[in-house]
Amino acid sequence: MTESPTAAPPSDDVENMEELVLKESIISAAGLSADQLQIGIKGDPSLRESAPLRPRYTSKVDERFNELEPNLEELMLNRGIYRLFVGFNSGEVRTNSIFDPLRQEIHDAEKLSRRDYIDRQFPKIAYGDKIDLMRRLYATLRESPPYLQMPTYWRNILNRRSGKWKPLEPENITHILSTVKVLREIQEYYLRNFTVCIVQGIVRMQFNCDGTQIIDAHNFKRFLEENLPD
Repeated sequence: MTESPTAAPPSDDVENMEELVLKESIISAAGLSADQLQIGIKGDPSLRESAPLRPRYTSKVDERFNELEPNLEELMLNRGIYRLFVGFNSGEVRTNSIFDPLRQEIHDAEKLSRRDYIDRQFPKIAYGDKIDLMRRLYATLRESPPYLQMPTYWRNILNRRSGKWKPLEPENITHILSTVKVLREIQEYYLRNFTVCIVQGIVRMQFNCDGTQIIDAHNFKRFLEENLPD
């Protein structure tokens, strides 16, 4: 005997589930909402209190950042990388590539400051072609049987997000990476690590006080104007 297909849930149930899913996450499947410039997450209060007592460690990232910064920009604008994490104290750089999207690679910042290393490790792709490839990958995913078997409310959320999605603008990537050094040099509450993602359009920054800021990358300049000391 063949089982009959499961009946679709009432539309109001679907809408309620969509609303709940979007409210529950810090950064939901839809990203930051239109009225959110940033989200702050407080960490260990003891670390916040002791932050002024912990001097900034000068790492190899600090020492080589003038050489490293243009190479990080190269990765995001002219290579396959769509997500980049830089740890200042550890010298660890994590990358996610559109050519192998489910795997994360880890590189040494000192090596990444060399252009020959960049040329060997990261295939070139024009920024527009990278965005087109992202769209094609998502289109293929949306046509797959597992995707179509997801609950209706989840498909609605993801389809709506895909329809509204816009990638991070190249000029914003340049501005973000050129400003990181300033945030690193803030006294007491300096930057420890940051992540920038083309797909999500957010910048995640963790500071010496153990606080984390999740920032709308499309409005990063506004964030700096409102938060950086004069």
